[in-house]
Amino acid sequence: MARSQTLMVALAIFFIAGVIERPAAQEMEVVTGGEIEYQNNCAVCHGVNARGDGIMRRFLTIAPSNLTQLAKKNGGEFPFWQIYRTIDGRETVRGHGSREMPIWGDRFRVQAGGNDSGSRAQAAGRLLGLVFYLQYIQE
Repeated sequence: MARSQTLMVALAIFFIAGVIERPAAQEMEVVTGGEIEYQNNCAVCHGVNARGDGIMRRFLTIAPSNLTQLAKKNGGEFPFWQIYRTIDGRETVRGHGSREMPIWGDRFRVQAGGNDSGSRAQAAGRLLGLVFYLQYIQE
């Protein structure tokens, strides 16, 4: 009896350890995917390190934001869904007269093949990865 209980406890510990490790690895996969999206689509303006110092900065009317300070500027809370809507194009960027930042939601949907549910889901996944990456790099 004691041996079977010990085995059950050991199995429970291994199970719990496995459950705890998997989400962390999965979260990092999403963040890494978001970083790839960022480097491919955003770094040219916002900079490789997201501090607003990209090579296109000098050509823009409004300087790109330092994206590592979004939580700090929002009382320590990362405004996840506001950032999602801003990148997607549903929310305008405060302080910009006209929208200089591309509407990535539209671009991602077009790249996915259109406006069907699969294309919208693919675009949403790319946007979410990007926002999770921005959340991850907050200072």
